[in-house]
Amino acid sequence: MLVSSNVTMQFGSKPLFENISVKFGGGNRYGLIGANGSGKSTFMKILGGDLEPTLGNVSLDPNERIGKLRQDQFAFEAFTVLDTVIMGHGELWEVKQERDRIYALAEMSEEDGYKVADLEVKYGEMDGYSAEARAGELLLGVGIPVEQHYGPMSEVAPGWKLRVLLAQALFSNPDILLLDEPTNNLDIDTIRWLEQTLNDRDSTMIIISHDRHFLNMVCTHMADLDYGELRVYPGNYDEYMTAATQARERLLADNAKKKRRLRTCSRSLAASAPTPLNRVRPPRARARLTKSSWKRLKPPAVRTHLSASSRIRNCSVTRWKWKPLPKALMKVRCSKTSTCCWKWAKRSPFWAPTAWVNPPC
Repeated sequence: MLVSSNVTMQFGSKPLFENISVKFGGGNRYGLIGANGSGKSTFMKILGGDLEPTLGNVSLDPNERIGKLRQDQFAFEAFTVLDTVIMGHGELWEVKQERDRIYALAEMSEEDGYKVADLEVKYGEMDGYSAEARAGELLLGVGIPVEQHYGPMSEVAPGWKLRVLLAQALFSNPDILLLDEPTNNLDIDTIRWLEQTLNDRDSTMIIISHDRHFLNMVCTHMADLDYGELRVYPGNYDEYMTAATQARERLLADNAKKKRRLRTCSRSLAASAPTPLNRVRPPRARARLTKSSWKRLKPPAVRTHLSASSRIRNCSVTRWKWKPLPKALMKVRCSKTSTCCWKWAKRSPFWAPTAWVNPPC
């Protein structure tokens, strides 16, 4: 399981996103979506350990491996295509390198013999003897012909290097797989092959893609990075859009309902307040009704509603804060003359209990 705890990333004075806490696991395949510039790739780099957040941390369960689609396509020019794919399993590659080094020695010492024996055990446990066959199968899947498998990466065209890196990310079959735009430079047949390959695996995946059909075919959840926050929805992209639209409609209806109640309650209070010509307290039933209405509407100090996704056209919902409550008349009793009068007080607009004060008149 990959866990993000209160992750904040800030460039300059304004945070790109803040306080993102989320758990990715259970073999789910998450589509990470958001408007351009919302910080999807930045968040992916933080999850992969390539970038340190301003605040917060990311943790991975012990004994779990993470794999990612690299974007540095010119970083493996000195290696063969097949070796580049095998390097996707870092531990296997290190064992293979040390094993090959010892076997290349002109004369092997007794210590080297014991060491290579241990390496052979590890190599077998990691299924290293079939590594080249598995790597070659992946390369064929992404469209790299057999004659290029043992050639150098420097001879592979730039667009096709990304296909090799995609095979590299898939090679180790990691517990957590991070894919940033995996369908770039792929033809339709290769995309369909990739969809099938991902669906057949049990890894937890986090995928960034602008291909709506690909997200529908692969993802089981959608993680929406919008307005500096991350919200996770169950289902594929189409199901997410339906849920986001319904949430927007409920939000608009709830806002309208509360605003109507607020106007009604304000008018009721205005009608209930005594005037200089009429200082009689309103009927108790009406006062109780007014107080009850305000209790139902009583908000926290700052009330902020969730906004709908910025990708739904003409559906943005303005975030609005409750204004400070108006002054209210409070009934006070003169401590000397025992007469009642009204005065304005910065109090909750309910009929306050009678209070004894110093003579105001």
